[in-house]
Amino acid sequence: MLPMAFTPAHNTTTYLSEDNIIIGIHGNTLLLCQDTLASATALQSIGSPQYQLNIGQLDTQMVQMAFWDETTPLPSHITPLDLRASFDVIGETLWALAGRAFQIATFYRTHRFCGVCGAPTVPLEHEAACECTACGHRVWPRVSPAVMVLIQRGREILLARSPHFREGMYSAVAGFVEPGESLEQCAHREVLEEVGVTISNLRWFSSQSWAFPHSLMLTFFADYVSGEIVCQPDEIEDARWFSPDDLPTLPGKNSIAYRLLMAGLKENP
Repeated sequence: MLPMAFTPAHNTTTYLSEDNIIIGIHGNTLLLCQDTLASATALQSIGSPQYQLNIGQLDTQMVQMAFWDETTPLPSHITPLDLRASFDVIGETLWALAGRAFQIATFYRTHRFCGVCGAPTVPLEHEAACECTACGHRVWPRVSPAVMVLIQRGREILLARSPHFREGMYSAVAGFVEPGESLEQCAHREVLEEVGVTISNLRWFSSQSWAFPHSLMLTFFADYVSGEIVCQPDEIEDARWFSPDDLPTLPGKNSIAYRLLMAGLKENP
């Protein structure tokens, strides 16, 4: 998550400064130079970015974002890296700042035209919004809430595997909130749909902004009530009860899923 010392901002800028934290983005990748964020000087060799913004301040240091589309050629000293893979390279604080930058970049990339009349939009200079050049319709960055539930049965936890997960990995049950639905309703519905069991005693854990591409993960503990595991076709490849002594591959340590699982295991060692 973003550090408490971070203050969000949003305004266009005419230059990138060496004194600032620079988040360089190339399509859907983060730009590095020698295993750290590429500096303003290193990024100058790419050419003028499509978007160049101040996106906030960390203590006294400005955080800037520069975006180039994926067709822009990169010099040999600049390395593009997937945002997920960059956590172990740049650390938690810079990774969180990069996540904010990626969500803003995704917003601009996917809202170049008006959803009402189809005319081109333009980014506003002092607000994270795009305005239609024809009808004036404004849009702001999308945030998609998703609920994750760790189901507990004594010392056991129920973990499920999506077909999209890396090989061998299991996690807590999760799904997106439907329009008009509360978080609690979503938790009960998703658990029943995805693994066929009912739950009770829903308890809040924590939340995390998740820039893949614009999610907000909201996590809970819950107790198992009844039902046999029945996996939802096309959504869940496998689901099982696991004991603390026999765990599968878990999500990465940068994810709230990992912290939720560790907290649940600590409750019932």
